[in-house]
Amino acid sequence: MPSFASLLALAAPMMALAAPSPIKRDTATNLLVLKFADVLEQFESQFYQQALQKFQPSDFTAAGFVSAQVPTEQFTQIQADEAAHATALESTIVSLGDKPITDCQFNFGNALDDVATMAPTARVVENLGVAAYLGAAHLIDDPVLLTAAGSILTVEARHQTILNVLNSGASIPQAFDIALLPNEVMAVAGAFISNCNVGVTANQPLTVTNTGAVAPGTALTFSSPAINGSTDGLFCQMLVGGMPDSISLPFDQCVVPQGIEGPVAIFVTSDNQPLNNNVRDRANQPILAGPTMAFIDTQKQLLSQLALAAAGTSGNNSGSASTTTITPPEASSIIASASTAAAAAPTSGSGTQNPAAPPASSASPALPATPAAPESDNTVVDSPNTRNVATGPSKSGMITIDGWQADQPPMQPSA
Repeated sequence: MPSFASLLALAAPMMALAAPSPIKRDTATNLLVLKFADVLEQFESQFYQQALQKFQPSDFTAAGFVSAQVPTEQFTQIQADEAAHATALESTIVSLGDKPITDCQFNFGNALDDVATMAPTARVVENLGVAAYLGAAHLIDDPVLLTAAGSILTVEARHQTILNVLNSGASIPQAFDIALLPNEVMAVAGAFISNCNVGVTANQPLTVTNTGAVAPGTALTFSSPAINGSTDGLFCQMLVGGMPDSISLPFDQCVVPQGIEGPVAIFVTSDNQPLNNNVRDRANQPILAGPTMAFIDTQKQLLSQLALAAAGTSGNNSGSASTTTITPPEASSIIASASTAAAAAPTSGSGTQNPAAPPASSASPALPATPAAPESDNTVVDSPNTRNVATGPSKSGMITIDGWQADQPPMQPSA
């Protein structure tokens, strides 16, 4: 957990709001944003706290992580960040003469059934946190408060990147993030929050009912309390970061197009007018339900594969990959075996020996014996195109390296 000093340092720019200001501020709106943000931070902090209390290291490795330490280190740090954010926000609310909302109950239900469900939910939570701070920025009219909120937003964006990686997604899938209005945020988060009034009326929730990964070409299906009976005249709207407007499609032809990567906010509307990708104008557009969040992961990056044993085979990647960690002695043995085999192999298409290799002869004088160098983590394996200078028997005992030739120029293919 963060120290008192670190919490005080975080809260300092926000506490400055308590100082008198000659500029008139809309304190009521600023407080509404602060209190709403605080509830979201409590929500995030509780989510990670409950997950870390419930899951054991074996749960993380069973979910495909190469080591439980990778996700638990990140989730522990993220939980501490969210708790620090909540503390700073609550201090500022009190300094402005109000009280934070502390009676909310957070019920994560099936989201914490197992790590395989918890990790994708955490990805939604972090992307939602970024979208919430972006979407509320235009409501804040105090520059000190806006700057302090921005300092939280940048940290939430770091969390977002970590959760993308831990879910086999591209670390930074888009050059721009999505901004969501408070009522849009609550359409997603509201399912987990109860017993309190956050001062925001949520949009009707929307759920993608498809099973399996969502990818380009996937025809999406939905459920929502707002959708009853015929869906004629309804449209799905896909909002992607950086686009001026949403992609508007008939409800029964809501197929993910090519070229989308990362998070997508999906809405349902009763007309085909695309939704604005700026919250000021979208606030005046009618929305029937949503958003719900979907993630389109077509890029497979090495960073995710380092954390996830199954990253090379998940999602839309039809290939198969596995990674095995070997010790330096094993690496030395493999390289030595390959070098010996290459040196002894005849040139393709001819009966002559490789000119770069010494002639093999049973009459060659025996080289003086050299002490066997024990294999250890100090075995030297140089960078590509240089020599392995280790000598002695391999780990298997099948090969003994007595010495090494001077560096040779690259072999030229035979005529």
